[in-house]
Amino acid sequence: MELFQSIVQYILDLGSAIFVPVIILVLGLIAKMPFKRAFMSAITLGIAFTGMNMVIGFMSNAVSPASEALANNTGIVLPALDLGWTGAASITWSWSYAFVFFGVVLGVNFLMLVLNLTKTLNVDMWNVWGKALTAYLVYFISGSLIAGFIVAVVQVILELKMGDMFQKHIQDLTGIPLVTVTHLMNISAVLMLPVNKLMDKIPFFNKEADTAALKNKIGIFSENSVMGFIIGLLLGFAGAYGISGSLNLAIQVATAMTLFPMISKMFMQALSPLADAMSELMKSRFKDREVYIGLDWPILAGRSEVWVTAIIIVPVFIGYALVLPGNGVLPLAGVINYSIAVGGLLLTGGNLYRMIVLGIIYSPLYLYSATYFAPILTGLANKTVAVEVAKGTEITWSSLEGPEFRILFAEAFKGDFLAVGGAIIFIGLFYWLYKEMMKAKVPSQRYKKAPHPSGK
Repeated sequence: MELFQSIVQYILDLGSAIFVPVIILVLGLIAKMPFKRAFMSAITLGIAFTGMNMVIGFMSNAVSPASEALANNTGIVLPALDLGWTGAASITWSWSYAFVFFGVVLGVNFLMLVLNLTKTLNVDMWNVWGKALTAYLVYFISGSLIAGFIVAVVQVILELKMGDMFQKHIQDLTGIPLVTVTHLMNISAVLMLPVNKLMDKIPFFNKEADTAALKNKIGIFSENSVMGFIIGLLLGFAGAYGISGSLNLAIQVATAMTLFPMISKMFMQALSPLADAMSELMKSRFKDREVYIGLDWPILAGRSEVWVTAIIIVPVFIGYALVLPGNGVLPLAGVINYSIAVGGLLLTGGNLYRMIVLGIIYSPLYLYSATYFAPILTGLANKTVAVEVAKGTEITWSSLEGPEFRILFAEAFKGDFLAVGGAIIFIGLFYWLYKEMMKAKVPSQRYKKAPHPSGK
């Protein structure tokens, strides 16, 4: 077991930009791609992930200090320190059972593919730690390690079904064939669904409102660079950066917003040949069968709606943290809430009006969940000594993905009857979302008006 952990840890230490492309290279060779072509796809994917992560890091490093300045100007201090996903990942990988979940993920995925219960092959092994984190959270709350493993298996199943239900929408949004996203953050669309359905009744929210559609309405102000500049400038002023600091932040955000779609094209360049090869392989082995390649969420990062929503929500997120009773965390490392933005993108097809409203409505969920999980993550950190926690303080993650799923199932296995009911309702909502997304039009056609019978 120790040898296996050492091997896996060595591979993980190489980083996702190496780990995932290696898997893609192997898949390409299995799909009988020429080595040169498979190797080039793998290299290009590694470049795409590296470039996207660099720009995401650049954006976070620009926005987070402004967010912290905005919060510090209030003079309010909250007890739990937000370490973001990197802190949570470091702690989780130090848990003794974490590496077992490679087998869990692969086993469940293989079984579901064989039984034709999914079309998604999840190659995003880098995020196995998310399943391990769920298992630990459930184990800590319920006291049952078996319950932790059961809920982790449920998470793997739901991620694969989300890969299925969102695939045609992701393909329409990115232009990459037979590729989907299997990240847990997609699950935020489940609770958003009822509110989104209510918006269907309001004419204002039934207009085309992605950035492409807005170009016809607001012209230059819908350009990625201009939107980024304006949003960065306003955030700088809100953080009391002054004119110089605000202008610099504006240029930094504008730079990131301009680079995102450029780098996203590399994902298409890398993955399209693999998708074609996998499609041909499946046709030769299984009649009328296709397989989707499940990847991490950055393949969606080229959509500017994600960033417009995420950054606009930053001051809202901080504002909630300062005024909500019972909240114990100030969002810093996790202040850019990708879960809300990505879930909203997939649910609404990139309708900015809906995405921003959904972000405002659901932000408190993440703060209260982060407060709830603070003693649990602190306990794991102290147990593994992966992260040093100052005495008398706590650590947490302000935008932890799928908090409602994790809390409901953990409390259900603890024996809380309200949580059992909540978990059942959650699965019902998930089924509703699955049916809605499977029958829904793709984003490019979502809000198109039907042509008049006369042709006018």
